[in-house]
Amino acid sequence: MNLTTQKRLAASILKVGVNRVWIDPNEIEEVSRAITRDGIKQLIDQGIIKAKPKTGISSYRSKKIKEQKKKGKRKGRGSIKGAKNARTPKKQVWMKTIRALRTDLKDMRDAGEIDRTTYRKLYKMAKGGAFRSKSYMKTYARDHDLIK
Repeated sequence: MNLTTQKRLAASILKVGVNRVWIDPNEIEEVSRAITRDGIKQLIDQGIIKAKPKTGISSYRSKKIKEQKKKGKRKGRGSIKGAKNARTPKKQVWMKTIRALRTDLKDMRDAGEIDRTTYRKLYKMAKGGAFRSKSYMKTYARDHDLIK
């Protein structure tokens, strides 16, 4: 039985698309007899014609992936996009190392391990990029007899 007209009328009354109109399969003959808007409205009131609910996009997969990333997963070589310096910029890396070096130097000076002149010398060297880490700076100071 052809119910395109009824579906179209129902869609306009319910203010939904034609694909969201549901017609009770047991009452098809009764629906085919309704050819006016009033007839369709009565069928809607009776519950023979209804609007299907909207289908949303499931966020289950994205939530699952987010949870895994929180744990530190999905960070292998295959997941890496962008250049090495795009992920952590050179400036950020530099800031991290220089701050660590400077706090270590201050601690050494305050503890009395090095005097002011040595502190200033090592500070300038650190600024110039002579040390790549705290351990390198300490080895340098030890090797050159700068630590008391």
